[in-house]
Amino acid sequence: MNKDNQFVMSVEVAMDRFATDVYRMAYARTGNKNDAEDITQDTFIKYMKETKPFFDENHVKAWLLRVAINSSKNLVTSAWHRKSTSMEAADLMSTVIEEKSDVYYAVQKLPEKYRIVIHLYYYEGYSVEEISKMLSAKDSTVKSWMRRARIRLKELLKEDIDV
Repeated sequence: MNKDNQFVMSVEVAMDRFATDVYRMAYARTGNKNDAEDITQDTFIKYMKETKPFFDENHVKAWLLRVAINSSKNLVTSAWHRKSTSMEAADLMSTVIEEKSDVYYAVQKLPEKYRIVIHLYYYEGYSVEEISKMLSAKDSTVKSWMRRARIRLKELLKEDIDV
C-alpha cells in the first residue's frame, strides 16, 4: 500500500503473476495464439496506463481479466476476425497447459459462453457473483450457463468413454 491507502503493483510484478491467466482467458475466447498474445500485451499496456486505484492483488487480477474479456469480445465480433480462421480447439491453450486430459478437450468443445464460465469458476476460482459482474450478466444467467456446461461436459465425457 502507498501513503494514499491504494494498492500499487508494478507492471512487471503484475505480468509475472497474471500474464498466464490473461493469456488463457484471451486464448479461450479467441481460439488463436497470435490474437491471445496481442490481447495479453494490450491488456498490460492498459494496466500500465490505468490511473484508477486498486484495492488489492485480487482487484488487479479481476481488472486484468475483465479487460482481456472485453478486448477478446471486441476482436471476436470485429469484421476482420470473422473472416480469419481460428485454431483447432484441441490446440487451445497448448502453450500454457502441457498435459491435456479428457476434461480439457471436452471443455474446449463447449460453446464460448459455457467455456468462459467454466474457466473462470474452476480454473480461476471466481464465484458466480464475481463472474456475473465480469461478464455483465445476471447471477441466474451465469448459474444457468454453468448448469448447461456441466450437462454438456457430462455428455461429451460419456461419449468419449463409450467410444
